[in-house]
Amino acid sequence: MDFVAVDVETANANLSSICQIGIASFRDGELADSWVSLVNPEEYFSPFNISIHGIDEDRVQDAPAWRDIYPQVAFRLRDRIVVSHTPFDRLALARACDRYDLTGCECAWLDSARVVRIAWPRFSKSGYGLSNLAAHFCIEYRAHDALEDARCAGLLVLRAIAETGLGLEQWLARVEQPIDSTGRGQQREGNPDGALSGEVLVFTGALSIPRGKATDAAAAAGCRVDGSVTQYTTMLVVGGGELRRPDGHAKSSKHGKAERLIAQGQPIRILGESDFMRLVAWPNAPNLR
Repeated sequence: MDFVAVDVETANANLSSICQIGIASFRDGELADSWVSLVNPEEYFSPFNISIHGIDEDRVQDAPAWRDIYPQVAFRLRDRIVVSHTPFDRLALARACDRYDLTGCECAWLDSARVVRIAWPRFSKSGYGLSNLAAHFCIEYRAHDALEDARCAGLLVLRAIAETGLGLEQWLARVEQPIDSTGRGQQREGNPDGALSGEVLVFTGALSIPRGKATDAAAAAGCRVDGSVTQYTTMLVVGGGELRRPDGHAKSSKHGKAERLIAQGQPIRILGESDFMRLVAWPNAPNLR
């Protein structure tokens, strides 16, 4: 029952802008080692992101850039089972490596959010954010710290193993199957067998591809696509230049509402169009590592 769990914080909405990484190593069903580091993303910090994790330019000015710290990261992840809560940390690592032309390390990824959604049906559609799960399972936890997030994700996997009787290798296979293996509860627009099944996605802004094609890609990957941001939204995809420095650029009402809900504790990921296309494996997007 050996694995590592990883989590990152980012400076802004671009997933490559990693400013902190935490790795928790589990051995024989217990936390065995922890490692955390600030990272200089070599780009701007969004005030909104700073308000979430408290990391700013001053804190990272003497920290290593991703190109410099990545050998340490790869050493800890290579040839291991690597847990991340939702696919976004995995994608952030891939985007950061792409940015610096680094080769990704070989490892087996396990999505702890998907494990939770399968292990406990009450969380199959909502409520599977780390803060809510930590409170529900009485896990001591401080949100929006990379090491704390990684540790919590790892503890959730251990709890799922203990309560379901499925071993780590079995979970690696199980998460590739539909969340509801009985076929019940799959009345949604998204492909129930998609890797993002259960995610509720909203688009805002002008996309570089037709909105209909973007919707088709999201649904094929498993997302339900809604027209407005609600209490059920888990992803907001922002088109155009809205993710850049504001410089007087007004955010859409959907974007603003999503940020308010995030501040209230709702686990919504805000993505740019390029990250979205990679996430759903759009034909012209580079492959994930």
